[in-house]
Amino acid sequence: MSGGSTAVLAFAGALVATAALGYPMLAWLRRAGVRQSVSEDAPERHAAKQGTPTMGGLIMGAGLLVAAGCLAASGRLGADDLVVLGLVATFGAIGFADDRLIVRRGRNLGLTARQKLLLQFAAAAGFGLWLMLARGAPEGTQVCGVQLGLWYYPACALLIVGLSNATNLADGLDGLSAGMSLIAFLALGVMSPIGGHGRPVCNAAFLLAGACAGLLWFNANPALIFMGNTGALALGAGLAGAGVLWKVEAPLQLAAAMFWIETISVMAQVAVFKWRKRRNGIEYARSHRLLRRAPLHHHFEEVGWPETRIVARFWLLGGVAATLAVVWVRSGLG
Repeated sequence: MSGGSTAVLAFAGALVATAALGYPMLAWLRRAGVRQSVSEDAPERHAAKQGTPTMGGLIMGAGLLVAAGCLAASGRLGADDLVVLGLVATFGAIGFADDRLIVRRGRNLGLTARQKLLLQFAAAAGFGLWLMLARGAPEGTQVCGVQLGLWYYPACALLIVGLSNATNLADGLDGLSAGMSLIAFLALGVMSPIGGHGRPVCNAAFLLAGACAGLLWFNANPALIFMGNTGALALGAGLAGAGVLWKVEAPLQLAAAMFWIETISVMAQVAVFKWRKRRNGIEYARSHRLLRRAPLHHHFEEVGWPETRIVARFWLLGGVAATLAVVWVRSGLG
């Protein structure tokens, strides 16, 4: 079977498996009382979402396990694919621990930021160590022709942790993060035969894209279940890990542009608030925020945009960015 046929099979298999397993797993999560606690920082309209089942990442994980197992059994899944899926599972476990604490406490208080980052960097460092041992050749540490040497490995760890948290920040509206991840994974899969230096197609990207599509059956507005940190942290790590292994690190940043914009909006909001607080006092800073609310998708909610419009436009912009990333790689620049 050709690489293209296997990619289609990976996408379709993960989509069908995730959607099919979603129904019994959703019922199980409801019976177990696994429900979302809406953050106090969310817009007021999100109060209606209180109590919606969460940990939708478990549904994606189950679909991935079935689809990846079938491909692996037929010899159509490469070692790099398995490494990416292992990274996804590791970050998914971190997200699961976070979600479990939130559910148990009944408040949006899971792992502390320090605990979460420590676990994420430990997982990313493990990936970097494997990468250094398996791909230690000089050409493996180049990005767009620039030789980074040993600095390449900590840069990869930062990319994995950063994109994992960026994907998590974007998980604030029904279907937003899952849809943007679907687009980015499809772009990454298309880029892989060109940017992968002769390695096979990144079937892990198509598996993850299919799992995102399957979850959207339940996660699209109005969401029957939320992805939770179980899914959001895992997807960003998977994007970064696949981009690194298939040597499309730079084009990946463009394909994931909407996630980075969401992250930058939070950083800018905090930086401007602190600067104005220091210069003009706390009351002035509170009344003169850069955005009405961060991340950026919440700002548009406060402006009055319907949730479905925000999600559709973010998907559209993500699609444009992903298309430009594919063009970049196919033009031989990536």
